[in-house]
Amino acid sequence: MKRIIRGATLELVQGDITLQEVDAIVNAANSRLAGGGGVDGAIHRRGGPSIMEETRQKYPDGCPTGSAVISGAGQLKAKYVIHAVGPVWRGGQQQEAELLASAYRRSLQLAVEHQCRSVAFPALSTGAYGYPMDQAARIALQTVYAFLAEHGRPELVRFVLFDDRAYRQFAEAMEELIPEHAPNQG
Repeated sequence: MKRIIRGATLELVQGDITLQEVDAIVNAANSRLAGGGGVDGAIHRRGGPSIMEETRQKYPDGCPTGSAVISGAGQLKAKYVIHAVGPVWRGGQQQEAELLASAYRRSLQLAVEHQCRSVAFPALSTGAYGYPMDQAARIALQTVYAFLAEHGRPELVRFVLFDDRAYRQFAEAMEELIPEHAPNQG
């Protein structure tokens, strides 16, 4: 499923984010940039130890929730890994929506600053951090849509969703939020 926004493509696919042939892969990182499970673990396993070595060296204090930092991609096909720190879900009353949107925005800013033409995102904060998938999908898509409508770049933003349920939730949100012939497209 895809939409064109100011000449840029926003698309949803189901699959393994570590296999994406894009300029940058976004990692669902923790604030210590210490590696972990889920997407984070998969990226570090496939990319190799150089990613962790670089983040330890460049970002010894980690990365605050709602922000992102960038590193090389080690043995991944991508050029960069953007380590985005989404919020832990605490019921929705602790600025989780703002922090999640901020993590997506900062990731897109880093991609543009590093001349990335394509970027692949996971569903940030929806794994171990417990963010409800339907709400996370809406925030992710609204944030990316607004960024593309303003900047028209990166040329491709792909959400790589791990399973059927995540893909369905994102597809439903996209249908609702970004109709096929929405203004600002084309």
